Amino acid sequence: MTGDATKTLPLEDLHQAAGAKFGTFAGWSMPVTYPAGVMKEHQHTREHVGLFDISHMKLFAVSGAGATALLTRACPIDAEALQVSQSKLTFFLNEEAGILDDLIVTRLGADRFMVVANAGNAVADEAHLKAIAKDFDAKVEPLDRVFLAIQGPEAEAALAKAGIDGSSLTFMHGFEPRPNWFMSRSGYTGEDGFEIGLPEADARALVARLLADERAMWIGLAARDSLRLEAGLCLHGNDISPDTDPVSGALMWAVPKEIRASGTFIGAEALRAILEKGAGRKRVGLKPEGRQPVRGGAALFDADGNSAGIVTSGGFGPSAGHPVAMGYVSTPLAKAGTKLFADVRGTKVPVEVSALPFTPHRYRKG
Repeated sequence: MTGDATKTLPLEDLHQAAGAKFGTFAGWSMPVTYPAGVMKEHQHTREHVGLFDISHMKLFAVSGAGATALLTRACPIDAEALQVSQSKLTFFLNEEAGILDDLIVTRLGADRFMVVANAGNAVADEAHLKAIAKDFDAKVEPLDRVFLAIQGPEAEAALAKAGIDGSSLTFMHGFEPRPNWFMSRSGYTGEDGFEIGLPEADARALVARLLADERAMWIGLAARDSLRLEAGLCLHGNDISPDTDPVSGALMWAVPKEIRASGTFIGAEALRAILEKGAGRKRVGLKPEGRQPVRGGAALFDADGNSAGIVTSGGFGPSAGHPVAMGYVSTPLAKAGTKLFADVRGTKVPVEVSALPFTPHRYRKG
């Protein structure tokens, strides 16, 4: 352990050997960058294959005759309607429809699902799901797995060379290719790729095979953030939180229409009320002028100096070739092309509301 409260990744020795610089994220000691540096790591993922250790995230197996009913209560989804192998982005909401966490739920069988939760919320998510499960004939089992993301246009080919066939999977589908393994075609970069949860010994062997391929390299947390920001993907705790709802967060595409209308999930009535009234603010992309990045926390103002919103994530987009950011603005200002100003240490930096994503998604849809 690196401190009383800081957890270390099971493969930390491999990251140390690779020359990683570490930082603390969500209570974990995480590789932030490797010797190549964030710019090269970012571009390598866009052009070849990035290997990410995301073992700070948590996998939960949900099983039993009441598993579908449990998940349909816990999340704004119709778990029964998911086909076997289908994955779905969804949420845990509170009674006010605030986003406790964003999750990916994959149906593995008639009565078996995999739930992938964010690191910072893993303990709370487990308690939340187990509390709801008391009313259902279902088991919630946190899994002890190494979790790896293999991302980029050559991800399928590199995995195949390493002995893992992912060709049968399309985007947002997953399965259990062997005992104690979970594999999905998904990711957090906007690129094609896979996420694999597996026992530590298997993970070490797979990492060794992948890194023997010149197309693959370790990628740290800093490039993971710039990749997801260019792709317009939310970071819980920054872009979405218990203080934001899926309507304001521009995430209602993840809630099926019939569930919006008649679902009995936690927060359903509050979400319907927000939909009926309309959100007062919206999550948008923001493109700063020039080369000066605008970071999360910067206040936004309209042309007359009135408060317009706040930046929630921001940095430089190596693939976009310019600074990129996301934030919330009052709904009348949420139209692409709207001119605003961000307060960066007392300087008003011009920013323009932009459509998301900043770089096109390249998922394997079919």
